[in-house]
Amino acid sequence: MTCDDAEILIHALADGELDAGHAREVEAHIAACPRCAAELTAIRQMKQALAGADLITKAPAALRQRIEAALPAAAAASITPLAAVPSRRTLLKGFAMGSAVSALAATGLVAIVLRNDDQQRIEAEIVSAHLRSLQAGHLTDVISTDQHTVKPWFNGKLDVAPPVIDLTAQGFTLIGGRLDYVDARPIGAVVYRRRQHVINLFVAQTSSTARRASRLDTIQGFNIRSWRDRGLSYWAVSDINPDELNEFGERFERTMGGSG
Repeated sequence: MTCDDAEILIHALADGELDAGHAREVEAHIAACPRCAAELTAIRQMKQALAGADLITKAPAALRQRIEAALPAAAAASITPLAAVPSRRTLLKGFAMGSAVSALAATGLVAIVLRNDDQQRIEAEIVSAHLRSLQAGHLTDVISTDQHTVKPWFNGKLDVAPPVIDLTAQGFTLIGGRLDYVDARPIGAVVYRRRQHVINLFVAQTSSTARRASRLDTIQGFNIRSWRDRGLSYWAVSDINPDELNEFGERFERTMGGSG
């Protein structure tokens, strides 16, 4: 295991999220690598400092009064009092609505096809999901560089398990996968690394089997390469440059074409 391989797993080790096998691999590397050992120590010290710190601060009532006094009368009147509690009727109505939505989902009446006219909204949600994944402990649900470990993990969790391809030899290292949510439904994310950059490949089932050529977009500084093939839609998102992301997508598509 190299330092690059261990870098992303050290956080998972500190959070107790690795299985026994991967934990032993990382610990063995750390035992022989002073740099990674120092990083693990720093992470644990930071966790202890945050756990012991009193980081919750409640704003004084005088602050609210000053804000309300500075607002126009109409706006101030619309502010919900702090002590306001939803009524029993409101709560029951909310529960009933939630139950109805759950019932629709259980009967398969919730549409699972992503709408073409919502491309920009979907891509914005994809970027948001990518940003969430970069927070400590959120990148992977299954950590492995073995495609035969990552792909079976998705079985039973989604209607269709996303393809998982090992592109390590091409410079894109598979590091795991996870479940995410886009367009209010579960979606598979296969995670790769290019040097220090994370590439999230989101995969969703569509109703069309027609192939759609790839396109490159940029949202909030992140590049997205999207395409559709064999009834699946793909979105690869990362902060690597567009040429490298396009290379990733082309290599993935080429390998998929060869496997079919």
